[in-house]
Amino acid sequence: MNLTSLAGLVALLCASFASAQTPEQVVLPASAQSSFQFKDGDRLVLIGNTVLEREHDYGSFEPRLALALGEDKVTVRNLAWSGDTVFGHARSYFGPPEEGLQRLSVHLEMLKPTVVILCYGSELAFERLGSLPEFLTGYRKLIDLIRSKSPGVRVIIATPPPLETLPPPLPDLSAANRNLSSLRDALHKFALTQNAYFIDWFELMGGLPKPGVIRKPLTENGVHYTRAGYEILSARLIEGLGLKMPDAPAPALESLRRAVIAKDTLFFNRWRPHNETYLFGFRKHEQGQNAKEIPMFDPLIAKADEQIQKLKEEALQQARRP
Repeated sequence: MNLTSLAGLVALLCASFASAQTPEQVVLPASAQSSFQFKDGDRLVLIGNTVLEREHDYGSFEPRLALALGEDKVTVRNLAWSGDTVFGHARSYFGPPEEGLQRLSVHLEMLKPTVVILCYGSELAFERLGSLPEFLTGYRKLIDLIRSKSPGVRVIIATPPPLETLPPPLPDLSAANRNLSSLRDALHKFALTQNAYFIDWFELMGGLPKPGVIRKPLTENGVHYTRAGYEILSARLIEGLGLKMPDAPAPALESLRRAVIAKDTLFFNRWRPHNETYLFGFRKHEQGQNAKEIPMFDPLIAKADEQIQKLKEEALQQARRP
């Protein structure tokens, strides 16, 4: 083959390769996207500690997400656990943290999420950041666990929101917030290594607070957010996802919120039933026969999802009216 023919062949191959890379086929890594791309039928699971768990008491995030997604339907399940860490400490009843992660594994297999929102690290606000490497290693292993149970799952990492300094006798949390600010920077870099979508919930909620006492608090005690606080937390989380909620009437949004709380209550009793030790644990010989009733929550939860979808459609219709 002469040089002229070889050059022509190379040019042809390059042109063919370039034509194959259409804009629709170029997929940016999650960490580089300006908005998170939900899909119709996605199963979103919330995993984290107190700030996410208490969402099921207020029902503020899911209604906003549902309306922001328009016609797309996404189911939401809350697996967050107050006081939990990336090591699964709070999920473990009587054994080591590995027991807690095993419990999480069972729930992940049950739900098969396609999207997870993770929010961990609040405890580092009150600890020295010398434990940060260990924390990030645990976080990576947690994400590996989630991906092993749900191959193809898309991961969203949210930073813990800021704390508030309230009047004495409550403590000054300025130093704790500086720790959270440093944690935020570390989580941003960590999300890049995990191909995860990153939400700077800390900055979206105002970032590092100014010194002094908060005049209009959004928390009960500087740490745990109130219902009004969750309204803002949820709005900022929607913003962090790159979504925008339509201007739905307040009564329609309230109806949707109540339906979400009802569904979340059913699901909480499904995955964290009372007397779990008697139903599934070492005392199941006493009441284990009642364990068969727990899956009976599933059709009730599915019906609750249908009600949420119906109320969402009504709210969207009202939002479209001039």
